[in-house]
Amino acid sequence: MPLQAVDLTDLDAFARNEAWAMFDALRAHDPVHWNPEGDGGSGFWAITKYDDICAVDKDPAAFTSTRFVNLEEVDDDLQEIRRSMLETDGTRHKALRKLLMREFTQAALLRTYEDFVRGLTKVTVDAALQNTEFDFVQQVSAEFPIRVLARMLDVPDEDTPQLIAWGNQMIGNTDPEYVEHLITDPESDAYRHLPFRSPAALEVFAYGRALARERKGRDGKDLVSLLVNQIPEDGVPLSATDYDNYFLLLVVAGNETTRHAITHTMLALIDNPDQLRILQDRPELIGPAVDEFLRWSTPVYHFRRTATRDVTMRGKRIAEGDKVVMWYASGNRDSDVFADPYRFDVTRTRVDHLSFGRGSPHGCLGGHLAAMEIRLLFSELLPRLRAIELAGEVTRVRSNFVNGIKRLPVRVVTR
Repeated sequence: MPLQAVDLTDLDAFARNEAWAMFDALRAHDPVHWNPEGDGGSGFWAITKYDDICAVDKDPAAFTSTRFVNLEEVDDDLQEIRRSMLETDGTRHKALRKLLMREFTQAALLRTYEDFVRGLTKVTVDAALQNTEFDFVQQVSAEFPIRVLARMLDVPDEDTPQLIAWGNQMIGNTDPEYVEHLITDPESDAYRHLPFRSPAALEVFAYGRALARERKGRDGKDLVSLLVNQIPEDGVPLSATDYDNYFLLLVVAGNETTRHAITHTMLALIDNPDQLRILQDRPELIGPAVDEFLRWSTPVYHFRRTATRDVTMRGKRIAEGDKVVMWYASGNRDSDVFADPYRFDVTRTRVDHLSFGRGSPHGCLGGHLAAMEIRLLFSELLPRLRAIELAGEVTRVRSNFVNGIKRLPVRVVTR
């Protein structure tokens, strides 16, 4: 793709799965690239090389999250009401992470949740494989992680369809299938005080507040109880707004990223049957291959930072206040780091992917949980497949933020 044709705000190109050519052009010819924006946006620097992305991600002093982490420019007077843990730095960010960090360590997850998740994978796969044709997203990759989240929040399984719908509406705020008013529509101004400019946030807040009222002052071990009954280590209690935004973040992050990673992995195995056979013949490779699954899928295309001072990167002057966007998806296809990066290789070793951040203070809190879910699901599913193929069109979320697949129709033959 010629450099002048690159536009990382072209959501339809992302929906057509054509962004990769743009990333290739930028890495090769302009790895620190100024991308203008329409719809009133100020434009942003696109950072597309692996090492540059890591440098930005690890330097909150020069590249802050406090000015928000998506492309949307939040009005100054609305930033505090919309601020979540993602939009904090320093001691406050560390204190908010530590409220739940212990629950998401590898040791805690194995001790507390592995048996449950293992059982849930069997139930999920059993139900899906009752059919010879089904939508893999609906029956497996959306159903499975949201039920894990429901267990961690201690909410009924029957609430999971609503949790999925809320996540779709917020993360999919640029996809007309999910929302009545796109984030770029003037009508969305009425919701500019809400996360993702989404009215669904009000419903999530109400749901979370009801749970908080039930559990305040009790000794529950679920995530809601831990949030409402602890004081952060910096001594500043969670305000009502802090709790709302933290709870909403759990609902979104606990569903969307793992769901899309699972879906992309299944599609890659369908497209690369030799890799599927390797994992079926050598199931001990599934665990180590999870990092390759995550590199390949990159469920979140980007996160944004904002320059706190003038910075020079690869000869480009990034001015104080400029938006700086780390394109994780591009870094995960950087041939300087990953040999033959467009080859899906389940035997690849040392896969230091960027999908959850690498060495960043903002590294994904639920990364170990996602890896465990993915490992257990494919360990249960793959041995039971004699054959799997596409049974219809793959449709993607119209978004340059979430790398999502909405529908993955499959046809299976079981053993």
